[in-house]
Amino acid sequence: MIPLDTEIGRSRALVIDSNNASRSALVSMLRDFGIAEVTQSRRPLDARRLIEHRYFDIVICDYEFAGEPINGQDLIDDLRLTSALPLSTVVVMISAEAGQAKVAEAAEAALDAYLIKPHTSAALRDRLLQARQRKRALGDVFALIDRCAYVEAAEWCQARFETRGAAWVQAARLGAELWLRVGKPHAAHRMFEAILSIGAVPWARLGVARSQFERGSSVQARRSLESLLNDQPAYSDAYDVMARVLLDQGLPEQAVAASREALHLTPGSIARLVKHGLLAFYFGDSKEASDVLARAVRYGLNSKVFDLQGLVLLALIQFDRNNLRDVSQSLRCITAARADRMGSDRLRRFESTIGILKALLEHSVATAVSMVQQLLGEIRNPTFEFEAACNLMGVLARLSRNELRLENLHQDALVLAQRFAVSHTTCELLVRALQTESALCAIVRSAYAAICADAEAAVSNTLEGAPGAAARALIERAEVTLNGKLMDLAIHTIERHAASIDDVQGLRDRATGLRARYRSYGTQAQTGDAPGPGTFAGRDPA
Repeated sequence: MIPLDTEIGRSRALVIDSNNASRSALVSMLRDFGIAEVTQSRRPLDARRLIEHRYFDIVICDYEFAGEPINGQDLIDDLRLTSALPLSTVVVMISAEAGQAKVAEAAEAALDAYLIKPHTSAALRDRLLQARQRKRALGDVFALIDRCAYVEAAEWCQARFETRGAAWVQAARLGAELWLRVGKPHAAHRMFEAILSIGAVPWARLGVARSQFERGSSVQARRSLESLLNDQPAYSDAYDVMARVLLDQGLPEQAVAASREALHLTPGSIARLVKHGLLAFYFGDSKEASDVLARAVRYGLNSKVFDLQGLVLLALIQFDRNNLRDVSQSLRCITAARADRMGSDRLRRFESTIGILKALLEHSVATAVSMVQQLLGEIRNPTFEFEAACNLMGVLARLSRNELRLENLHQDALVLAQRFAVSHTTCELLVRALQTESALCAIVRSAYAAICADAEAAVSNTLEGAPGAAARALIERAEVTLNGKLMDLAIHTIERHAASIDDVQGLRDRATGLRARYRSYGTQAQTGDAPGPGTFAGRDPA
């Protein structure tokens, strides 16, 4: 036995392969490399549970799993998209397919290496050695990310890239993703473009499109994505981003089609099943939404990969079908999922939403109304999220449809709309949540129009030489409405015209304090994006 490196004896590995002989051979190779603790899994669904609850330094996964609902690529994609795979873990995919499409797909999935069968022990050893050297070279940035020191981590990556230090390409990718996370798309764009100047790497081309979109250039982003997909038509991540761009451009049917294509390419991806179910629920066909969400529940309800918002949407569909049995089952599932996360306001609201639907089907009107009132009492809470607003709007629409009128229904709908109608997309999602309740839909559209009018008035004041008055007006309206669009515009106005504004620091503190308290809680629709490779890029499922 020749140890792979001096630290390999403390490492843990996982081998995922349905073939007993192949799996045993891989385990023997790893033990020959000096790894004492090697765990085996025959099924990707079992492997996913292992990875979610244990740390592995090395994961070696086969591509094909005959008879299983997901393949190795689906597994790794889900773990990556939901940030369940630590940055420090070395991931190797093994495939019998030597075609360029499979190789490109593996490389783009943020794998550390891929091997084509049949492979030798020496080939595996070489790939692992190189990958572990890169991981060690990036150890400092991983530590910064673990401490949530994202700006410092991005600057570290930037320096490593500019000096062409060890693992500089991987550092550049991490750095660009971090710049996107901290809201600096221009810095991310520069890094992605610099990588592209060396070679047309598909993930860098996708990064350019993402940074263009984050900068507000959705037309440019769409062109970049169309060019990328023309060259890489099987690039599922690009379809994820395209769905988001098309939705932002007011093309929901095309967004649903792009999301459907991403799912077609990775049919076992639970994360994409839920995201597509969300788009189909709001902008497509309820039957399609029901089908894909039911598949997501079947494949991964008990997994951290599964976003429990999908269960709420499924319960709304079940309610519309007057299916008490299935709504009750959904409630039991959300209650069980919440058992070990009792401190999560998000999951508590999910449980309340489904509980209201069950009470309505059981004709327990007083119970349902009391639970609705409790949720309405939270709508100005800093942790009340956009998705909670959509869920609550869906409940209010169903109450209204069943001729159960709340005393302050229209005022409550207005408060929700004023806070969460921050863009055309969020406005449309709120409207779609209300379905055909025309009076409530009109309230949402009117509230968004008023927010836009406030923004336009502020811009006019600034152009007329009164940026201080514009900032004050924006902050005052933001304090009333809690609308993120007004907060952002106020801060932009203050930063751009600071020299011309009296009491600029006081206004800055008011605006940034307001945004820090409210803006981070879900004013964006979670309709599908392609986060980069790492735990920092995902969303806390709790």
